[in-house]
Amino acid sequence: MDNPPHGPPGTWQHGGVTSAPHASPLPSEPHPSSPGTADAVLDGLDPEQRAVATTLHGPVCVLAGAGTGKTRAITHRIAYGVLAGVYQPATVLAVTFTQRAAGEMRGRLRQLGAGGVQARTFHSAALRQLQYFWPKAVGGEAPRVEERKIQLVAEAAARNRARLERAELREVTGEIEWAKMTQTIPEEYPAVLAKAGREVSADPAQVSRIYATYEQLKRDRGVIDFEDVLLLTVGILSDRHDIAETVRRQYQHFVVDEYQDVSPLQQRLLQLWLGERDSLCVVGDASQTIYSFTGATPEHLLNFRLRHPEATVVKLVRDYRSTPQVVHLANGLLAQARGRAAENRLELVSQRPAGPEPVFVEHQDEPTEAEATARRIRQLLAPVEEGGGGVPASEIAVLFRINAQSEIYEQALADAGVPYQVKGAERFFERPEIRQAGLALRGAARAGGNDRVLTEAADDGLGGQVGAVLATVGWTPTPPSGSGAVRQRWDSLSSLVRLAEAFERSRPGATLRDFVTELDERAAAQHAPTVEGVTLASLHTAKGLEWDAVFLVGLTDGMLPITHAKTPEQVEEERRLLYVGVTRARRDLTLSWALSRSPGGRASRRPSRFLDGLRPGSSAARGAGAGGGGSVERGSGARGRRQRGPVMCRECGRTLTEAAEIKLRRCADCPSSMDEELFERLREWRLERARELGRPPYTVFTDVTLMAIAESVPGSEHELGRISGVGPHKLRQFGPDVLAMCAGQPLPETVTDPSPESPEK
Repeated sequence: MDNPPHGPPGTWQHGGVTSAPHASPLPSEPHPSSPGTADAVLDGLDPEQRAVATTLHGPVCVLAGAGTGKTRAITHRIAYGVLAGVYQPATVLAVTFTQRAAGEMRGRLRQLGAGGVQARTFHSAALRQLQYFWPKAVGGEAPRVEERKIQLVAEAAARNRARLERAELREVTGEIEWAKMTQTIPEEYPAVLAKAGREVSADPAQVSRIYATYEQLKRDRGVIDFEDVLLLTVGILSDRHDIAETVRRQYQHFVVDEYQDVSPLQQRLLQLWLGERDSLCVVGDASQTIYSFTGATPEHLLNFRLRHPEATVVKLVRDYRSTPQVVHLANGLLAQARGRAAENRLELVSQRPAGPEPVFVEHQDEPTEAEATARRIRQLLAPVEEGGGGVPASEIAVLFRINAQSEIYEQALADAGVPYQVKGAERFFERPEIRQAGLALRGAARAGGNDRVLTEAADDGLGGQVGAVLATVGWTPTPPSGSGAVRQRWDSLSSLVRLAEAFERSRPGATLRDFVTELDERAAAQHAPTVEGVTLASLHTAKGLEWDAVFLVGLTDGMLPITHAKTPEQVEEERRLLYVGVTRARRDLTLSWALSRSPGGRASRRPSRFLDGLRPGSSAARGAGAGGGGSVERGSGARGRRQRGPVMCRECGRTLTEAAEIKLRRCADCPSSMDEELFERLREWRLERARELGRPPYTVFTDVTLMAIAESVPGSEHELGRISGVGPHKLRQFGPDVLAMCAGQPLPETVTDPSPESPEK
């Protein structure tokens, strides 16, 4: 733990704007070296950003639209204050909401010459204070933070004789988090829930009982959760004025990013940090409030002028991220919004050259939508000289409303031979290959000139040295053929090599030891480097990120807005979620939906109501005429895909609607004629083929497809190809093996995997 403020060296914290054609676009990387002087920090800022950077006193409210350079404005403000001598670095606390954003902010501040400034999340800053002051305020060591609260919630539910499915358990856990962030005790939860108009599927009385038991379990075991970190810090600062004054002497200037996401509890903590002072700069956009389920509310941002009548308010609306076409669609989307946040919306003005119009695509079913998306991505990935888009895989994202939508796109991309990464899945620095790489790099850094690998790569720069070390754990300069686990491992390691090259450009003369230190800092902040793969992410997870090309998929009523969004406020938050998705795109934007869930299903779905008046051929739901241009494609999806009529159960004749039932051509509860021995042989073969290809087994064939094969026992390529899930590519690649097993014959010689350029489906 750091030392107290006056102890040994160190501290315990350790409006109407038109287009600006001559404004400099925002750089993708920080300045390679410190600007040196306060005035130099202001170079390249547009007029509004400069106003933010030079307003160093009093309360400041920055209303910053998507892509307008808010992080640039506030980091330059801090650096300008430090270099001008107005701020001492150690007295500034910049607060944001994710470790990644905090890590990025610290990196930018270092580049600007303000490296001593603290940039942390609310929880990180509070935890350091809690751990340091606990012995003085309470006595003994601070309680351990329980990171996996869902297990304790499950135990609390069991003690209340509540049998909860996984999804129900997640909902109850989320409700407990919401209650704590809104400072609601268990006994008051049902009443506060009703007053807030918050609808949940769980029984409020049952949630209240589970919540109370959960709190008792924590007390019995001497542990706390992340919400307790804030609650306990607030309690100590409220009760112990001497401790509060110690914190206030240390931190005298505050910057809060993403202020629209502040919860009542976080706002209370911020007020305790501030005391009676007003050296506060907040930055936010009410139109990007999408985390109300955690207790976040834009009211603190919208009421800032009421609490601080003397505040300076600056609006950032020059959008440096997206093309005019994307910005036009985003503005049109918000033009139909209602409510207080909508009344304070910002009209963005693109500063980029024109690009393609957004494309709206309607599909017959979800598999078709996924296959068409994967096919379009392959076109974007292809080199320009070959008629493609030349877009790197890391600059493409597929965004959806809920995580359950991910699997079908994972399968489609794997079938198409496209590398991908799932955002919000396994953390980058916890991947086995990254841990192994970290050990190798640390060992080489310690050995220095005594390491033969480093000596041989001494003339190749830092990137070459890192590549040479990673070669000892299996990395190669050229990617492996195919996709799957082997390719994902290669992509992860390659991102470290690219990071080393970028690190050397920003810090000429940096050593391997310096790079290892940088990796450690990034790991602590969960600030992962860019992995070369298409990103699959939920819209909530995508907040704060951006890509050249974005695919917004599954845009149907019932999914966006989601079914359980009942009140006008909840529906408007769903609209803001789509707005966040649209504004992630720099240039290429595709919005798609499917009329039915599965092939042959009834086309009962309709496009999201949020697209009314924006997609060509539709009328505005409420008469807002701020259309988005673009075009509508009404393809059935994959080229040559046969149109399917209703599929009947071969046993009882019922019309089938579920994808698994359609594959099997029978109801789930109708008798099966599956050849069990053949099914087991197919499973063993699939596992072996998946290992050879370095892929997950389901990318060869899913269990349902194997069941369909074992039930129908096809005797020809034609019969095998009629089974759903066996497309032309899989028929060519795996057909001979499958037909041989169906005939009870030995497997033929291994068929060479087609090149990645072959059309796959």
